[in-house]
Amino acid sequence: MKRYTTARLRTADTQAKRFGVEMLSPTMLILLVMTAYPLLFTLIYSFTNYNYLKGTDNASFILFKNYIKLFKNDYFRQAVFNTVKFTLFAVVLEMGFGLLVAVFINSLKRGQKVMRTLLLLPYLLPAVTVALSWRMMLSSNYGIINQFLEGLGLPSYNWFLNTKTAFGTILLIDVWQNVPFVFLLLFASLQSVPEGQYEASRIDGAGTFHQFWYITIPNIRNSLALCALLRTIDTFRLFEKVNVLTGGGPAGTTSTITQYLYNYGIKSLDFGFGSAGAIVMTILVLLLSSLYIKRAIS
Repeated sequence: MKRYTTARLRTADTQAKRFGVEMLSPTMLILLVMTAYPLLFTLIYSFTNYNYLKGTDNASFILFKNYIKLFKNDYFRQAVFNTVKFTLFAVVLEMGFGLLVAVFINSLKRGQKVMRTLLLLPYLLPAVTVALSWRMMLSSNYGIINQFLEGLGLPSYNWFLNTKTAFGTILLIDVWQNVPFVFLLLFASLQSVPEGQYEASRIDGAGTFHQFWYITIPNIRNSLALCALLRTIDTFRLFEKVNVLTGGGPAGTTSTITQYLYNYGIKSLDFGFGSAGAIVMTILVLLLSSLYIKRAIS
């Protein structure tokens, strides 16, 4: 009887595993076709001089010449530096402000739903719409922000054509749009923090800062790492705002890797050179992401 029962349990377990594999197989196949296939051909094209106008028949393998050309290019090195710097600043600011907003909204007794809805509005807007809206507000001719500064007797700026303000302005716009994403993830994580831990700490005389540092942060640590990882990957691909607002200028101060690849790879239809840049960007994203993953695991 026991052997029969054990056999039935094993059969049921095998059938459950087989059912799971069967359900996952179509999705995994689609993911392989949509991601692995393009990535493989991008890697192959990066070793060729493939130009769309000349066609694949005239393309030939040139090994690492595209990569050598990339790293010898001063504009590309500037784009890599700008991208890494922008990503670090943006992720730190978005994580900091998003965490503060999430803690504040979580502490409210009333109005949480209304505040959540209002805070999510910037993130729901398309990046191009956000860029165009800020371009109008910051316009040197009719922008409301420059008019406000002039009304206060302060000098107005051409925010996107000034080398001292262009990078910071785009950074501000990106942070404004993506703080709600961080807020949403961390707010959901804060809901799972046991209230009993706060009550016990208050009985022991712990202050607000100690509760935040020793209770809140440890409980949402994994969510913080996940959020930082997602924001790093997304910010590294920054393109729409730069393309709409500055086009990589002035003097390359806002040029990013994606903007550089668009200008020198896609526009010129030099897909071999563009593919090499895409592979380099993928490797950099993986390196940055691995830091967060190792941190989360440890």
